[in-house]
Amino acid sequence: MPVFTVTGDIDPFLHVSMTRGETIYCESGAMVMMEAALDLKGKMQGGIGSALMRRFANGESFFQQHIEAVRGDGDCLLSPTLPGAMQIVEVGQRQYMLSDGAFVAASSKVELKVRTQSLGNALFADSGGFFVTETSGTGQLIVSGFGALNELVVEQGKDITIDNSHVVAWDSSLHYTPSITTGNSGGFLGNLINSQTSGEGIVLRFSGNGKVYICSRNRASFQAWAAGSAR
Repeated sequence: MPVFTVTGDIDPFLHVSMTRGETIYCESGAMVMMEAALDLKGKMQGGIGSALMRRFANGESFFQQHIEAVRGDGDCLLSPTLPGAMQIVEVGQRQYMLSDGAFVAASSKVELKVRTQSLGNALFADSGGFFVTETSGTGQLIVSGFGALNELVVEQGKDITIDNSHVVAWDSSLHYTPSITTGNSGGFLGNLINSQTSGEGIVLRFSGNGKVYICSRNRASFQAWAAGSAR
């Protein structure tokens, strides 16, 4: 089984050690370096239908990179698109749902499926609109977040509310519902308009038993700040 290791404290690399015959796949453009024993190929994971659905679900590239150790053992280095931390997640007994852009890499027996979600979640969750990516299979999944990453444990009877822009991945067995908490007294419609125009107030409430991975930075807020500073 490939060995994944996150190396470095600030904007780390994902180091992967592979033995001959092993394969991993990763987001397009994630490969930074690989040794001569490894081959890199672009493939549509799960066929054209699955590739199209993943593209709509979380903005992944149509083709993913497959790295295979064909001539012997070898190592490679991968990196995420956004600056920030990475987390190695065990998939099998627990499956996970991914927010937009969270996927970095996975072992070959982990699959990414696309499923539909409710209208309310589609409108408010930062997870691909009406479609959301969910893992299946067994192995290791690597996700990234903008900034630092933290693991939260949700327990029955102890719901957790998280700003949707900070959610990276969550246990698929958890129940999650969106809500608007702007602190205004203008009613639902007024709060909805304020949330859409200000970027504040849209949160996800998780209940049940499982883990949620969150990041410290808000990508949309940073983009808005960067655009304003560039003027």
